[in-house]
Amino acid sequence: MAPVLTSPLVSTQWLADHLGADELVVLDASVHTAGTGMATTWTTAQDAYERQGHVPGARYADLVDAFSAPDSDVPFTRPGAERFEAAAGELGVTNTSTVVVYDDSVGEWSARLWWIFRAFGFDSVAVLDGGFTKWRDEGRPVRVGALRPVQQPTESDGVFLAGEERPLWADHARVLRAVTGDEPAALVFAAPEASLGEDHPPIVPGSTPIAVDTLVDPQTNAYHRGPKLAEAFAAVIGDDEIVTYCGVGSAACVDALALTVLGHDKVKVYDGSLVDWWGRGSHALAS
Repeated sequence: MAPVLTSPLVSTQWLADHLGADELVVLDASVHTAGTGMATTWTTAQDAYERQGHVPGARYADLVDAFSAPDSDVPFTRPGAERFEAAAGELGVTNTSTVVVYDDSVGEWSARLWWIFRAFGFDSVAVLDGGFTKWRDEGRPVRVGALRPVQQPTESDGVFLAGEERPLWADHARVLRAVTGDEPAALVFAAPEASLGEDHPPIVPGSTPIAVDTLVDPQTNAYHRGPKLAEAFAAVIGDDEIVTYCGVGSAACVDALALTVLGHDKVKVYDGSLVDWWGRGSHALAS
C-alpha cells in the first residue's frame, strides 16, 4: 500500500521512514541555470544526479524536455496530457503511486513538477521540504550513479492515465485581464529581482514581489511555516484569486505551493511568465 500524504510537503524524516515502501516513487527534478534575464540558459541536471548523488531509489525527472512541451517557443511550457502520461509512466508512476519530488536548489523545480502533477488531477504528490540540500546536510544516505530503467508495465498492469486538466494555469489573456481590472486577481512576482539582470523590460504592472528566497530558510531551504509564511503573503492573501509568475514559471510554483500550504484554494501559475509576457510586447503597458 502506498504511503499516505497529509500535506503538500513532507519532511526529510518522513521520506527516510518511508523509503522503499510499496508504490512510493521519488523523483529528482533538478534543473541547472546559468545567466540572468533573457540570457538565462537551462540544462538538465542528470549528470549531477548521477555523479554527485541523489536520494536512494530516486529517479531523474527531466523538466527541460520530458515534462515540457518540445514544440513551444517558451521554455518549460507545460506538457499535454499524453506527453505527461508517457513521462510519468516511464519513471514508474502509476495511478496508485505516492510521488515525492525534490531538487537541489531552493525548490522551484520540484514545485513545478508538483504543480504539473496536480494540474492533471494527481493529488498523491508532495515536495520534499528542504530538498536535496537538507537531505544531504543532515547526513542521510546518498546514492551515486544511474538506476536501472524502470520495467515498463504490461497491458494487464494498465498504464498511467492523467486526469482531466484542472484550471491551475493562467495564460497571457488572463493576466492581461487582471492588469486592466476586467477580471481582478492579485499578481505575485516570485523571482528574485537579481535573476532578471540589470537591464530588462518592466515586470507585469500591479504586481506584488514575493520572492522565493523570502519563503524558505536560507540554511536548509525548508519552507517557513505559520505566522512567518503568512506574513510574507499578507498583501495578497485576502484576494479571491492569486496568479503567480516569474521568469519561465518555475519559481512561481514555489509561491503557489506556499499559498496552498496556507490554505488558499484559488491560485494559478502563469505558464511562460515573463518570457511569454515580454515576447508578446505586453511590457509596453507599463510605459
